[in-house]
Amino acid sequence: MEDAVQTKSPGPNSTDPTSDQITRHLRRANEVAKRAAQFGHHPFGCVLVAPNNETVLMEQGNVDTVNHAESTLIRTACTNFSSEYLWGCTLYTTFEPCVMCAGTLYWANIGHVVFGATEKRLLELTGSNNKNPTLDIPCRYVFEHGQKDVKVSGPFPELEEEFVEPHKEFWK
Repeated sequence: MEDAVQTKSPGPNSTDPTSDQITRHLRRANEVAKRAAQFGHHPFGCVLVAPNNETVLMEQGNVDTVNHAESTLIRTACTNFSSEYLWGCTLYTTFEPCVMCAGTLYWANIGHVVFGATEKRLLELTGSNNKNPTLDIPCRYVFEHGQKDVKVSGPFPELEEEFVEPHKEFWK
C-alpha cells in the first residue's frame, strides 16, 4: 500500500494566501492568544485555515507547557481531517512553532505554516523564565531535516508588535 502522505508540492486546491488573508488570519490567531491569557494560559494562539485560504476550520489557545496551541489544535485536526486534506491547509500562529509543535505539524501533514514573530523574539521576551524555557531552534531547521516540503512563511515584522503586546506583562 502506497503512503498517502504528501512529500513535495502543495495540494491541488492549494494556492498561496494573499497578504490580506495572511494579516487577517494572523490577527485572528492573536485574538485567540489574548483570550488564552485571560484564562491564565500563556498568550499563544493559532488558527487552521482550509485550502481555500478563507475558511477557518479550528482555532486554539495555549493550554499548558506540553499542550501548546499548535500541537493541541493539530492533534484534534488529525482526528477530523485526512492527511491529504491537511496538506492543503495552512496553520497560522502568533509565534514560530517550537520544535515540538513543528514536529507535530510535520507528522500531521499540514503543508503550510505562517507565523508572526520568531522563536528568537520570544526568547527575548521570556528570557530565562522557567514557565517557558524556550528552545531557540527555527522551525525551518526542523522541516529541512524531514522528507516533506512544508512551506513556511514568516516572520512578519510589520505586524510583530501586535503579537509581542500580550507577552510584555505576562512574562514579568
